[in-house]
Formats: sequence, C-alpha cells, structure tokens
Amino acid sequence: MFKFIKHSKVSDEIVNQIKSLISEGMLKPGDRLPPERELVKEFGVSRPSLREALNSLVAMGFLEATQGNRTVVKSLVSDKIFEPLDNLLKEDMNTFFELLEVRKAIETWNAYFAAKRATSEDIARLEEIVESMRKTVEKGREYPDKEDADFHMALTLAAHNKIQTHVMYTLHGMLKEWIEKYYYKLMSKSDLNLLEQHVSILEAIKQKNSDLARARIFQHLEYVESCVREGMQSEKGLENGRK
Repeated sequence: MFKFIKHSKVSDEIVNQIKSLISEGMLKPGDRLPPERELVKEFGVSRPSLREALNSLVAMGFLEATQGNRTVVKSLVSDKIFEPLDNLLKEDMNTFFELLEVRKAIETWNAYFAAKRATSEDIARLEEIVESMRKTVEKGREYPDKEDADFHMALTLAAHNKIQTHVMYTLHGMLKEWIEKYYYKLMSKSDLNLLEQHVSILEAIKQKNSDLARARIFQHLEYVESCVREGMQSEKGLENGRK
C-alpha cells in the first residue's frame, strides 16, 4: 500500500501518500494505521520523520490518536459541523428523528448504488457479516449490534462514494448512543425480524436490483425508527408510573 520514500522532504512525502490513500478511499474512516515500527519499514524512513508526518496529519484533521497509542483515519466531515448538532441532540429529541431522516436519505442511496457498484469482495464482506449475525441470533445471545453497525458501514463502502462513507461514519457515531438506549431494549422480540431485513437487503444487492435494495433498506430503517419510538414511549410510561 505504501511506497518507499525517495525525496528529500521526507515528512511531506509521507503526508502526501497518506492523504492520497484517504482521498482514493483506500484508507477509510476508522481504519487503524499499522504500528510505527511497521510504517518505518514500509516507508523506509526514520521514526522522527514518520512522527512529524503523523503529527501534521493529526493537526490537519486527517488522523486522530486513540487510546492505546493507535492512529486511526478520521472522518473528513468537520467536527465544527456536527458538534452543534450533537449538543442539540442532547437537548431536543426531535433532532434525533430529524437525523434519522437524513440517515434514511443517505442509506437508501447507498443501497441503490451498492446494487449497481458492489464488487465480489463487497458482497463477500456483507455475506460474512450477515452469517455472523445469524449465528449470534440463533444461539440466543444478545443482538449483535457490532455486526449490525458493520453491515451498514459495509453497505456504504459498497456504494463506492467516499464522501458518503465519511458522512455516514460521523452520522452513525452521533446516532449510536441513542439507538442503543431505546432500540436494543426491544431486541428480544425483533431479533429475527432484523436479521431477515438484513438478509433481504443483501439479496437485492446480489441481484443488482437497485430499486428493490433502496426500498428494502427504507423499510428496515422505518422499522428501526418504530422500535426507537416504542422504546421511548415505554420509558415515558415507566417514568409516569413512578410519579
């Protein structure tokens, strides 16, 4: 993936290579870079030059350091755009449902284009996720929320639109806490429904039926919203009962 550095301004060359890989979609939001010792070997540079480049990319907003000293690719969607929305979300739940509407708009087009553009590797990844989801549900464990999130991100990647990938990565991060709070309370009765919905979306993509894929993911997201609303109503009922 990385190329041996030959030019004199080593850190700039590293920066340019990583920026290019991000812009081409080869490095995606949430991807972890290899450890420094491996990057030093791949680039053929010194550790100080590598660190200078990584620090520059962090400062520019392309990368971020996580716990455990790992460096990951950051969403290119500016925090300045979503931070006020995140604050508003905590104060007004109507904002949550407005964000769900935005998610529907993006994901229905993701499904539409995934049916047109998905490669054999994309299909294999989606099948792997659905099979993992099926095994977990059949064993009666908690609903596989990680696989659920992985499916939607893999679907986004299968659309091969890097802008939508970055937007979805950030949007999903904002919605995740609230969806888990209300939606996963209902998993005991909706596990099979959700599994079947993911299977049906995948089948439409494998058939390269764009309109059907778009319709099925819309139905799935409508179902998710109904689960969230039911969870909220249930919580309100408990609160009123305590008063």
